[in-house]
Amino acid sequence: MPGAGVLLVLLVAQETPPALQPVPFDRVRLSDSFFAPRIETNRKVTIEACLDQCEKTGRIRNFAVAGGLVEGQHEGLLYNDSDLYKVLEGIAYSLKAQPDAKLQARADAIIDQIAAAQRKDGYLDTYIQLVEPGKRWKNERDDHELYCAGHLIEAAVAYEQATGERKLLDVAIRFADCIDKEYGWGKHQEATGHEELELALMKLHRRTGEGRYLKLAQFFLDVRGKKDRGTALFGEYAQDHLPVREQSEVVGHAVRAMYLYSGMADVAAATGDRTLLAPLEKIWKDLVERKMYVTGGIGSSGANEGFTKPYDLPNDTAYCETCAAIGMALWNHRMFLLTRDMRYADILEREVYNNVPAGVSLSGDRFFYDNPLASRGDNERVPWFDCSCCPTNIVRFLPAMGERIYAVSKSDLYVILYAASTAEVEVAGTKVRIAQETDYPHSGQIRITVDPEKPARFALHLRIPGWCVNWGAGVPREPPQAPHPAESRDYVTDRTWTSGDFVVLNLDMPPRRIHADWAVEADRGCVALARGPIVYVLEAADNGGHAQNLVLPSKSELEPGFEPSLISTATAIRAQGEALLAGYPRRTVTEPRELIAIPYCLWANRGKSEMIVWIPETAKVAEFAGVGSTAEQNGVHLLASHCWPGDTLRALNDGKLPKSSADESIPRMTFWSHRGTEEWVEMVFEKPRLLSSCRVIWFDDTGRGSCRVPESAQLLVLTEGKWSKPIAIGVAKDVDNRAVFAPIEAEAVLLQVHLAKDFSAGILEWQVE
Repeated sequence: MPGAGVLLVLLVAQETPPALQPVPFDRVRLSDSFFAPRIETNRKVTIEACLDQCEKTGRIRNFAVAGGLVEGQHEGLLYNDSDLYKVLEGIAYSLKAQPDAKLQARADAIIDQIAAAQRKDGYLDTYIQLVEPGKRWKNERDDHELYCAGHLIEAAVAYEQATGERKLLDVAIRFADCIDKEYGWGKHQEATGHEELELALMKLHRRTGEGRYLKLAQFFLDVRGKKDRGTALFGEYAQDHLPVREQSEVVGHAVRAMYLYSGMADVAAATGDRTLLAPLEKIWKDLVERKMYVTGGIGSSGANEGFTKPYDLPNDTAYCETCAAIGMALWNHRMFLLTRDMRYADILEREVYNNVPAGVSLSGDRFFYDNPLASRGDNERVPWFDCSCCPTNIVRFLPAMGERIYAVSKSDLYVILYAASTAEVEVAGTKVRIAQETDYPHSGQIRITVDPEKPARFALHLRIPGWCVNWGAGVPREPPQAPHPAESRDYVTDRTWTSGDFVVLNLDMPPRRIHADWAVEADRGCVALARGPIVYVLEAADNGGHAQNLVLPSKSELEPGFEPSLISTATAIRAQGEALLAGYPRRTVTEPRELIAIPYCLWANRGKSEMIVWIPETAKVAEFAGVGSTAEQNGVHLLASHCWPGDTLRALNDGKLPKSSADESIPRMTFWSHRGTEEWVEMVFEKPRLLSSCRVIWFDDTGRGSCRVPESAQLLVLTEGKWSKPIAIGVAKDVDNRAVFAPIEAEAVLLQVHLAKDFSAGILEWQVE
């Protein structure tokens, strides 16, 4: 007999409803104004753009060289194979939705080259084969062999499903079998360096029914973080610091993490292993509540392309890789299917309406790798990257969007996302056609029509988004229902459905303000705007040429309005705000300004432009137009001609004194990457202060970087609107460079800095008293 603990686990498992099944994308037809045009642009433009780049950069030719079809050498980065695989996956989804003989012939020719490159034992990696043939499976932490294999498998499954052609699937099966012979308990006991293979193996398992692939996926999960496996751990960067069931916080590289969690969810769904679900729930809570941006962006740091400490969410330097947002969407979709918890569907919705579509231009041929939440006008999408994982990920994600709209079980039909569409599903043993009529996300009015082949009883579940405060729903010929409170997240109609029955859902969608947790230093005193699932920005193109100097007082009313003059068919938000005026003396003086906010996903489609998501509610937090950087610290407004985004103006007067000019353990302000130029920093006081001295400790990283003490520096004091004569400031290393002067009532102080030739400079502390 099983022990009491085992029996309890079995009882819990029996009470847990089975995972939902997504309705395949090819059974869903989107006709909405948000996704459908993007999918069409992806088909006509983005696929072609990525294919052309794959040809130009040698990504396709590498397979021909590896297969002996042409002579040559490997071109590009060691993981470039994966980009071509993702494009093929996107082509597969596109072909399934709309056959295209020319595109399929082009894909088939590429697949022939891929098949030619495969070794007899099934191994396939053009970089290893052509550049380092003796290092097969020798450096999984860095060489991405298993990562590329995962994307091959995903492409192969999709292409066979779309076209019926097995050549690529046979290549993928041979490679999977090759990996299975190499990896496993008692074999090569090592985790994947860049996770991806885990979820791909689950797709291959579902497609072929082969149990070995499920067991291999389980192995790669179970071996991760296992200290006695016989191979070195990869650490937090690759989520290989602890066994997966002991992990409770999101760490390391954001994309790797999302693919790992997706694989864990897939295995949990297939096996009923709830021990994989518990850590996922803890990790999700840590991520969503402490490390995710309002846009759904994740991974705040470019240094590790991932996560740092809780609430570390800078805006200008936010990394928020497009691939990470796609991974977040994939994971949350799986979590919803596994648990039926609407919170996961809310995050899926946030990703697909904000951070994911921001990664590609409306034209379909320019891309963002990282997606900041503020810009001084120097961000723009580009046609390609050396590492082009993001453009090729967009190519495969968008055309499969339909599979994220609906889900079913034996007696339940769920509407996960709202978008004008039709779908063919099977529920309660009956074929059912379901249709949505709506212009969501422009409005929250939705009509769901259900047409079963014959009368059938099942439960229709409509998600009530977490952002919705008031809503109402009803079924004709049944007693009307009063508006429901937001706490009810799932409107369920369990009845016998007949052809033509429909439900009307009204989601109240007024513009709303969002305030960040006070622990997020970057967003204090600011507000973000949203309407429905859409997060908004102020972009300079709509607001007088600047955005950083705009203010939205807390009492200003927000008004939605359809703006045909704006890019795309976007619903804008209008409000009466203010603009902080420039000029000397720099005071918090504003003038009235009508503010126009547009969806975040649309910014930077009209060229370079200043942009902010988090809008100051008072002038004290705003920046002066044309100033390189500003901040507020200890009641002092700080400004600079320039500050490196990785540094902070708040270091100027934070009271943290360095051990030396080379001290990198405390915050600093630097003018990097400006060299040999004239720069300045300024303090503006709310009220005049009596000052008589100044001290500066310069930052100098001789031997490590290119910051040196400046060639010269001088202080100017503003009193009664006039600047004093310059006061010389010392430029020595490792000392307090002090200047003493006659007491003066100062409205502001300005430190003018002449950088040394060919070098930049920085400040560790600047105090006036």
